[in-house]
Amino acid sequence: MKADKNLWILVLVCIINSLGLGIIIPVLYSYGKTFGLNGTTLGALMASFSIAQFFATPVLGSLSDKWGRKPLLVISLAGTCISFLMFAEAGSLLMLFAARILDGLTGGNVSVAQAMVADTATPQNRARRFGILGSSLAFGIVIGPFVGGVFTKLSPQAPFFFAASLSLVGTLCAAIFLRETNPSSKKTRARHHEKFKYSSLITTLKRPTIGTAVFIGFLLTMAQLAMVTGFQTFSVDILKIWPTEIGLFFAGFGLCGIIMQLCVPMFTRLIPSKALILMISSILCFAAMLYSGFISSFVPFAICMCVYGMFNGLRNPMLNAIIADNIDKGEQGKILGINQAYASIGQTLGPLTAGLVTVISIHSVFFLSSFYILAAFLLSFRLKKKE
Repeated sequence: MKADKNLWILVLVCIINSLGLGIIIPVLYSYGKTFGLNGTTLGALMASFSIAQFFATPVLGSLSDKWGRKPLLVISLAGTCISFLMFAEAGSLLMLFAARILDGLTGGNVSVAQAMVADTATPQNRARRFGILGSSLAFGIVIGPFVGGVFTKLSPQAPFFFAASLSLVGTLCAAIFLRETNPSSKKTRARHHEKFKYSSLITTLKRPTIGTAVFIGFLLTMAQLAMVTGFQTFSVDILKIWPTEIGLFFAGFGLCGIIMQLCVPMFTRLIPSKALILMISSILCFAAMLYSGFISSFVPFAICMCVYGMFNGLRNPMLNAIIADNIDKGEQGKILGINQAYASIGQTLGPLTAGLVTVISIHSVFFLSSFYILAAFLLSFRLKKKE
């Protein structure tokens, strides 16, 4: 198949953008401590982004249906660039919150990029293209912490300035090289004359296939973020490994997911049913996570994390492809935006619920994560039935 130039430009933009995010997340706490940031306010700072994104992403996706994908993607990337600069020039904790909220309000990067992929994909290659896009987003997150650590040695602000420069490059690449996949015209704008209604967040969940896929994504996102919380606590308190080793361990986990997302075409050739692939990957993730709750040694834990990391990598390509297969082109931006909105809330609720169950034991986090995965697996039977 001839390479899709627009897809690869989009991949480059997503790598640049996610690399910037990967750079600042690990250094955010140590940087914010100079302004009075503590464990409690760190949680609030991270949640402020997700809450802002929950309300903004569906609106940005809906606007991209009306005015075109490219301008909304450029605005989102520019917002991220400005937020990084605000971090670098922050003089108070309030400025950190303002920067994080701005990034959330303009956080339509992922959903608009997904809509651009959906615009030009076919049912046969849609999962493959979502897999490529997902691996590019994951790549930046995996490599970013190492780059951030290097720039921290220059100055506390250096990682934020570098992340801002990367976001600026991504913004310019999108503005100059990306081709619009949803051209705006009087006809398309007339079809979308109504403003986005937040009631769509509820009505979308009521749609048989799309609503089920969105809610499954929400559950699996909560499971992943709960696992990440347990992973860090378990690694330090039970396995007694150093922060550098934890970073390498987590990078290996991320690379497993990237490799699996690049193997999506192989899976779709062997198993034509996207829902069945989702079911198989979910039950394997469930088994790995459940077993993690019973072990206390490094090697079996590493094996479980490897299995989970690999098959969790199939989640987003399959779900996004199922959603895109079942929506009209005129609402792709809105629905994928709503999907991202629920994922952002899952990113908040996952660590929050994990923190609550650690009162019982560290291992209980893995049981909680496996419960979320099991619920998603059972719901996936509805997708298979509809398919």
